Amino acid sequence: MSTADSGPWWRGAVIYQVYPRSFADGDGDGIGDVAGIRARLGHLSTLGIDAVWFSPWYPSPMADAGYDVADYRDIDPVFGTLPEVEALIAEAHALGIRTIVDVVPNHCSDQHPWFQAALAGGPGAPERDLFWFRPGRGPNGDQRPTDWVGEFGGETWTRTTNPDGTPGDWYLHLFTAEQPDFNWEHPRVRAEFEDILRFWFDRGVDGIRIDSAGLLVKDGTLPETRPERPHPFRDRDGVHDIYRAWRRIADEYPGDRALIGEVWMPDRQRFANYLRPDELHAAFNFDFLGCAWDATALRESIDGTLRAHAPVGAPATWVLSNHDVTRHVTRYGREDTTFSFAKKREGIFTDLELGTVRARAAALLSLALPGAAYVYQGEELGLWEVDVPPEQRTDPMWPRSGYIDPGRDGCRVPLPWSGDAPPFGFSPDGATAGPWLSQPAEWKGRTAQAQAGDPSSMLALYQAAIRIRRAESGLGDGPMSWLEAPDGVLAFARGDQFTCVLNLSDVPVPLPAHRHHLLASGPLDGDLLPPDTAVWLRTGTA
Repeated sequence: MSTADSGPWWRGAVIYQVYPRSFADGDGDGIGDVAGIRARLGHLSTLGIDAVWFSPWYPSPMADAGYDVADYRDIDPVFGTLPEVEALIAEAHALGIRTIVDVVPNHCSDQHPWFQAALAGGPGAPERDLFWFRPGRGPNGDQRPTDWVGEFGGETWTRTTNPDGTPGDWYLHLFTAEQPDFNWEHPRVRAEFEDILRFWFDRGVDGIRIDSAGLLVKDGTLPETRPERPHPFRDRDGVHDIYRAWRRIADEYPGDRALIGEVWMPDRQRFANYLRPDELHAAFNFDFLGCAWDATALRESIDGTLRAHAPVGAPATWVLSNHDVTRHVTRYGREDTTFSFAKKREGIFTDLELGTVRARAAALLSLALPGAAYVYQGEELGLWEVDVPPEQRTDPMWPRSGYIDPGRDGCRVPLPWSGDAPPFGFSPDGATAGPWLSQPAEWKGRTAQAQAGDPSSMLALYQAAIRIRRAESGLGDGPMSWLEAPDGVLAFARGDQFTCVLNLSDVPVPLPAHRHHLLASGPLDGDLLPPDTAVWLRTGTA
């Protein structure tokens, strides 16, 4: 990382997200696992990343792809064992790759021992205070305590049955019914998660990614949502006390341990509150992820992001895809290039060739901006969103949306590593089970093996861009300055010898004065930059 000597690693790192179920299968059961990750660490090392973030791998019934955690201090057998994870952390460190694990603090699995004890104990059980158990409304208590809408859509309360078989209280779940929400007003919940952080820091992880970071604290009076008053469970002020306590724990450990929040927050000032010097180190920039492929919109998103981060001294993050959103090769090939969960639908026409051209340019843009950059697994291979058949879908978003939102399975299809046909090396030779989600045959040309020797491939582009980013003193964390450019073109300088230019107009545009090209996302036309193309230039004097 070019900024390694000027500040903590997380300020300018390139961080790669591994979704363990779909990265690589080591034991042949069709499901990715820790053994598969360990076998493919060479790919990550060659890519040149600084850190790897692992999505949840804890024991779980998998009602929501592992985000329903039954035990935060162990590994689900489908993925491997805790000793294997400890070996993975050590092996990654030996390659110079830091590690980040996912912690899910808003809710757990309904199979978590605490919740099972709360159910078994019936009304008055002390474990019920660790969650949000409430009596129902109406004379018989058969109406939900509130009409809150869940984060996946649908209802947020499920009624229990008492040990004697009578109808009982209701419990809150902002996600699926299998994911009861913790009561963060209870000191035992706070102490438990502080211990979980120490558990993973003691095993050498360098960072914690915090799922649904803005949802933990609820208004205990359970008001209905109203536009004119604070939201009853999103971005409550009390959440910041939790993260101040977590920051004190992270600061106890050597090596710049980082806390990174998943904070979906349209209000940039409220977003920045999570990044004050005594709270989280960084948070995901979803404004940039969902932005249209448009020069004005992108510049406004970049400027707004940097303005929000500046007062709190936090680094920006730049994200194009992750395990929850439509892959950007697909988004950029559509008429509407923005992303929002509310607009996800099946059957939208996509020009994958155009989307790939734009995705290459977006890679150079995101890797040139100030701060940290995130790469979602398969992004470096140019993978697109897969139209997963309904009978294979596992994501609860699909049924909870009334079968309108196709869910997130399409961005979670197992990676293609080698060969000419599925499973494309995802599982070892002789595996008895196919990948847990089917791969499209058209990925034949997108395997890591197929791209490894092709200097024009997406993989080669990412490898070259990350290598240059690491070598350039002006890249990673630090300032940037916009340069004059024609309409529809973004041009900015990093340091006094590096310029990034991105043409989002419909016509070729002349390049600014430069000494030579460092890297381009596509072929140049002499000194003209074609539409939907980005270039890194060596500028200034020798």
